[in-house]
Amino acid sequence: TDYLQKPFEAQVLLDMVSRMESRIAKVEDEMIAVDPVSREVLELAHRVALSDATVLISGESGTGKELIARAIHAASDRSERPLVRANCAAIPRELFESEFFGHIKGAFSGAVTDRIGRFELADGGTLFLDEVGEIPLELQGKLLRVLQDNEFERVGESSTRTVDTRIIAATNKNLKALVAKGLFREDLYFRLNVVNLLLPPLRERPNDVEVLADFFMRKFEESYGLKKRPFTPSAFDKLLSHSFPGNVRELENTIHRAVIIAQGDEIDESAIILSGQRIKK
Repeated sequence: TDYLQKPFEAQVLLDMVSRMESRIAKVEDEMIAVDPVSREVLELAHRVALSDATVLISGESGTGKELIARAIHAASDRSERPLVRANCAAIPRELFESEFFGHIKGAFSGAVTDRIGRFELADGGTLFLDEVGEIPLELQGKLLRVLQDNEFERVGESSTRTVDTRIIAATNKNLKALVAKGLFREDLYFRLNVVNLLLPPLRERPNDVEVLADFFMRKFEESYGLKKRPFTPSAFDKLLSHSFPGNVRELENTIHRAVIIAQGDEIDESAIILSGQRIKK
């Protein structure tokens, strides 16, 4: 009531509500989910997007971990700044430190110029650490320092640099089990695991299969300049009976293939080639 009696403060409050609704809409735009299981994850993503908290996204391969990381960044106050991705599984062990923190000219053989690392590139924005469980144990302490103090040094440099970088990490491994085996630092695990988003596999959210299949069908038919062809009931039945071990990525590939090989005005069961099946001539 007091806010409504003060026009300026009322407008500030309305602007805050509008920004929050806009951010939630951005998360919704990035993710397609109707199943109650996946909707619960989206609701948590809505809330965490409004904060600066570190997020750990876990789940099987192909469940959309990078997609939800992009959605969180897009809905955050950092959306005007970069989202930088680092695939920890693809970075050679000897280059981890340089990739993350950068290096100066002459720091090592082959360092012919200064190089900015991923943390500096993401300054003011978000750094997405994909497959974070692959970071070598000997480098985890240096990552922990940046998360705690926002400070680091480039390789070969003595001066300390400061960054303001939000971390979103993702893994398809059980980090808690790695901690128990001594393969992942417990303090780093707790630092990353401020908010945990566990993405359910597609087999646990069957209501999403139909809407995702329809989305991918429209996406690929538009890209090939084809008219929309509906799925037959038997085609949907075949999709719904499959467990999709490759999750959403496997479903997308299945629909892509179906759009290419389907004949006629419908996409029927014969065009749905699931993993382990061969395409009939």
